[in-house]
Amino acid sequence: MTIEIDQGSGFCFGVTRAIGKAEEVLADSTQPLYCLGDIVHNSMECDRLGRMGLKTIGHEEYDQLRDATVLLRAHGEPPETYHRAEENHIEIIDATCPVVLHLQERIKREYDNDSTHRGQIVIFGKPGHAEVLGLVGQTEGTAIVIEKPEDVVNLDFNRDIYLYSQTTKPLEEFRRIVEYIRQHISPTATFKYYDTICRQVANRMPHIREFASRHDVVLFVCGKKSSNGRVLFDECRSVNPHSYMIDAANEIEPRWLIECHSLGICGATSTPKWLMEECKIRVEQLLGSHE
Repeated sequence: MTIEIDQGSGFCFGVTRAIGKAEEVLADSTQPLYCLGDIVHNSMECDRLGRMGLKTIGHEEYDQLRDATVLLRAHGEPPETYHRAEENHIEIIDATCPVVLHLQERIKREYDNDSTHRGQIVIFGKPGHAEVLGLVGQTEGTAIVIEKPEDVVNLDFNRDIYLYSQTTKPLEEFRRIVEYIRQHISPTATFKYYDTICRQVANRMPHIREFASRHDVVLFVCGKKSSNGRVLFDECRSVNPHSYMIDAANEIEPRWLIECHSLGICGATSTPKWLMEECKIRVEQLLGSHE
């Protein structure tokens, strides 16, 4: 059997940067370092950083902190998180992805420029997702979130629409939403859209399809919480029904390897390379025991 690890898979720039910041602070300080939410949607990587001293907390714990150091992950945070830091003397290590930060600034400008707020700021994204909460926060909670193209029918086409996207949403679905609004917007209303999807993530869609099509079996290594991972895995499975999502090497089923001559291992933007390497080693061990 040939085994190939996809070199295009693994951490995106934003996640790499956030983890690098955490490792740097943990190496240079004896004080606790807290992270607001999982630094990456991968339990194995979170466990590794936890062993180094990173303490993951939720917003309720964050609100109770005083005189502490907190890292903000790549997903970004709404303005109230920064306000609370000032009130409670919390030092912020801001690891918000530059792409997400730029998007936050654009949405805030749009909101501030519309003094009457008669227009609809619409975000194509997953409700409740950390990045989306940070984006909605730029509009004082007034932005409308649509999760899938079918949700676009709920907009008011007689009012102005300003459309943005969560950075990790599928480009094809965003284009479908744009086309539907173009066809249905009132002649008296304004429609502007901004393609704010991260190209480093978007370009993985056609790549992952091509990668999956080249192998008999695909192991997609990904944390269960990763939205990006679910989208990419669905792309794998659309071209190769013998695609399996796993969180760790011990989840690999020997029966998947029967009559497999070519195995591909890939993952999401939240999947560490070392974890894909572990999966390769596990496959080799299973093949050895079978022989």
